Amino acid sequence: MSIAFALGLAFLAIVSPAQAGTTTGTTAGKSAAVRVLKYDASRAAEFRSAIDQAAQIWNSSVSNVRLVAGTPADFVVYVDNGWPRTQPTSLGRGTVWMGRQATSEGHNPLRIAAHEIGHVLGLPDRRTGLCSDLMSGASAGTGCTNPNPNAAEKAQVTRNFGGFAPAIEFGRIYVDTPELAAP
Repeated sequence: MSIAFALGLAFLAIVSPAQAGTTTGTTAGKSAAVRVLKYDASRAAEFRSAIDQAAQIWNSSVSNVRLVAGTPADFVVYVDNGWPRTQPTSLGRGTVWMGRQATSEGHNPLRIAAHEIGHVLGLPDRRTGLCSDLMSGASAGTGCTNPNPNAAEKAQVTRNFGGFAPAIEFGRIYVDTPELAAP
């Protein structure tokens, strides 16, 4: 019995150091899994570069989600002449429509793209009127060009993909029209 115990301790001594090296900036002993989400912006017409830039903004803002262009896609981006909107079907999945009506009225396409991707990442609209709040959408006005999520929005996406329930209703279409934009 003591030989088995000694062999067990020796095994633990050999295995434990290797496992200790699997941390990726999270709490010791736990590795952060990065969820890769593929998006298809091939039907986003003139908004293709805004979608790609917005994906890079999110990639530099959160560490447990990585957005990459590709198919089969987790979310698809289209363009039409209406208002921008998103229908998240589950966390990281859904459909985005980049509506030309918002940009024709002066709203920034990169901010719109980052905002709509925020819905796919589990963020609801927050009509605060603050330009520093990405999810304030059109309530921040046409002069707001900030495409970056704030600290609270980044933290919420990190929590969403860390296993917490997102504060968004799946299946609902989120439309950011001026009528809805009043704080």
